[in-house]
Amino acid sequence: MTYSRITGTGSYLPERVMTNRDLEQIVDTSDSWIRERTGIEQRHIAADGQLTSDLAEPAARRALEAAGRVPEEVDLIIVATTTPDRTFPSTACLLQQKLGIHGPPAFDVQAVCTGFVYALSVADKFIKTGAARCALVVGAETLSRIVNWSDRNTCVLFADGAGAVVLEASGEPGIIRTDIHADGSYESLLTTAKPDPETTDPERLADGTAFIEMRGNEVFRMAVNTLGRIVDQTVEAAGMSPDEIDWLVPHQANIRIIQATARKLGMSMDRVVVTVDRHGNTSAASVPLALDAAVRDGRIKRGDVILTEAFGGGFTWGSALLRY
Repeated sequence: MTYSRITGTGSYLPERVMTNRDLEQIVDTSDSWIRERTGIEQRHIAADGQLTSDLAEPAARRALEAAGRVPEEVDLIIVATTTPDRTFPSTACLLQQKLGIHGPPAFDVQAVCTGFVYALSVADKFIKTGAARCALVVGAETLSRIVNWSDRNTCVLFADGAGAVVLEASGEPGIIRTDIHADGSYESLLTTAKPDPETTDPERLADGTAFIEMRGNEVFRMAVNTLGRIVDQTVEAAGMSPDEIDWLVPHQANIRIIQATARKLGMSMDRVVVTVDRHGNTSAASVPLALDAAVRDGRIKRGDVILTEAFGGGFTWGSALLRY
């Protein structure tokens, strides 16, 4: 039987760093308030003119280098993003162009913060069915473009970045199990909408952009409860127990949600990869960014069992259990 396994990881963060102190100059907030409620200390913001595919390209190249592969060996490209360069062509096709790859399928997946888990699940099935042997799976976002910088409840949360993995056919299990779900009946709790002209900078209204809107307390409760169920579902369905998991690599939305999920699994925070303090919430990019950080600093090693999970607008949610 053919399995799929991650053979390389990569990531990229824009050069510009925005601290909580910087945000104090923009909206009525404070460093202590942001840290206490989210765990975020800073975030990276894309430069003017820097597009999602521009972040995806270096992340993809680093993942390919780590896997010992060249672009010509890739036969599937999936980009998870909420913030594509254009309506079409897809960001995956634009990334394909930048990498000089010709011919294999390339498409985007839009599941907001769960996007990378969705994309990993799709790529896993391509490889298991023999439709691909070397897949490039990327999560990339320029969320700063859809942040209402007048809304102190959301502008402190979101940020930009990209993470990537190379997923290859293997005779040994790598991706053990993925579970993905959605329920559109909750769409109004976390969505994009036209902003209120009375509270928004007129220059931000001029281009007709719809900005992130979130009912934070309700989203928090749903995320904690839903992620608790999905991690149980995935681990139990795989015939494993939480104590067999070496690392939890969660979506980096909020430190309190991460801590609640760790408690549900009975895991020490020493076994949880946390980057939300440095990266903020980068949506589809957050899981591969965190994974690459822990691989490159030596915490995650070959053979380790990893559980990833994410929850995002839609609502969407999902998890992946894998052996690195």
